[in-house]
Amino acid sequence: MGLNALKYIILLFMSYEGLWLGGPTWQVPLGRRDARTASQSAANNQIPSPVANLATLTSSFAAKGLSTRDLTALSGGHTIGLARCTTFRGRIYNDTNIDANFAATRRANCPASGGDNNLAPLDIQTPTRFDNDYFRNLVARRGLLHSDQELFNGGSQDALVRTYSNNPATFSADFAAAMVRMGNISPLTGTQGEIRRNCRVVN
Repeated sequence: MGLNALKYIILLFMSYEGLWLGGPTWQVPLGRRDARTASQSAANNQIPSPVANLATLTSSFAAKGLSTRDLTALSGGHTIGLARCTTFRGRIYNDTNIDANFAATRRANCPASGGDNNLAPLDIQTPTRFDNDYFRNLVARRGLLHSDQELFNGGSQDALVRTYSNNPATFSADFAAAMVRMGNISPLTGTQGEIRRNCRVVN
């Protein structure tokens, strides 16, 4: 699917999945023009790396018109889901801003070599519930990805992470608003693409 269609489906999925798993809901704007063609590379090239630092994350989101508050709120989507060993191996073996017990737990299923596809929850506390434990984990230095922990590492987002860790309502409200803003990134116009009758397939 095209990047625009992928983005719309992510918005719909997160809206429904967030509700099922205890998270917020929001109105997904209708009438978007979606691409008729697919580009996996275009989508992958615009997703920040799991080893990105805060400056890179900030610039990547700014390039799409999203603020650092949007960055931190949307990163809270990692309250659900799993990650492959290959995406967090460097963090659990090389990073110093990590809880020792957490690192040892993750190393048990992610060896220094091999096991690239072994999985671990992005949120060790409640991996199947949409809540603010992701941010509590960051404060406790238990972020799974290097890019996660960059949000709480003596930088500009520390205060906001603490706010979200203590106030789930603020996180939920900011997450929902940021999801709507993400859905408005670079809409197709004119005769480009199409307005889908069914968002999952071309007309």
